[in-house]
Amino acid sequence: MTSVPPRQRAKAPEPPPKKDVSTVRRARKTYRALHERYPYAHCELDFTTPLELLVATILSAQTTDVGVNKVTPLLFARYPTASDYAGADRTELETMIQPTGFYRAKSDALIKLGAALVERFDGEVPGRLADLVTLPGVGRKTANVVLGNAFGVPGITVDTHFGRLVRRFGWTTEEDPVKVEHEVGSMFPRSDWTMLSHVLIFHGRRTCHAKRPACGACPVTQWCPSYGVGETDPDKAAKLLKYELAPR
Repeated sequence: MTSVPPRQRAKAPEPPPKKDVSTVRRARKTYRALHERYPYAHCELDFTTPLELLVATILSAQTTDVGVNKVTPLLFARYPTASDYAGADRTELETMIQPTGFYRAKSDALIKLGAALVERFDGEVPGRLADLVTLPGVGRKTANVVLGNAFGVPGITVDTHFGRLVRRFGWTTEEDPVKVEHEVGSMFPRSDWTMLSHVLIFHGRRTCHAKRPACGACPVTQWCPSYGVGETDPDKAAKLLKYELAPR
């Protein structure tokens, strides 16, 4: 009889430092303006079930959502259940996900993930953070993506874009993703957390780029202490916009 490992408790972080009122007001004005710019912001990974989103999020590490979405239609058709991943042929799985990079490590994570879901959760993706973070390949960022988008449980997703923007906005100086999550989360109603993540990630991918932010085409310059780190000329900045914002 296989012993079931005890479920680990998510470690409670220290309370985030209390923000001054002006910083909170500036942050909320910034969020409202970005929400107006990206009212359609959403998770850009394609999925129809919590398992599909969990797998896609694991695959998205060190690659783009666009790249993951090219791989997942065939992957999801081949492996529709957790038990399918648990019993997957490693070589076949690696071949299917190879375009996403780090395919050996990701294959290992997906096989172990499937086994853990079958053994501990009857093959279903759990809807609690404390359970999700005990699964192979699943950290807080991945767990919050799944909770917010598959279960409707508010969560903040601290990816590279989110972390970059909240530091540029002066909302935090923290580098640790968990500390960023809790510090920024303390400034907004819990009901805003998932959409806040979406609009900041959208803005980071489309306008506030890591190397050449389009400051001159940004709608939140009046509240951004980092204005000027990128191109400020409106015409030149517009040419830096990406995706649906790019000039035609």
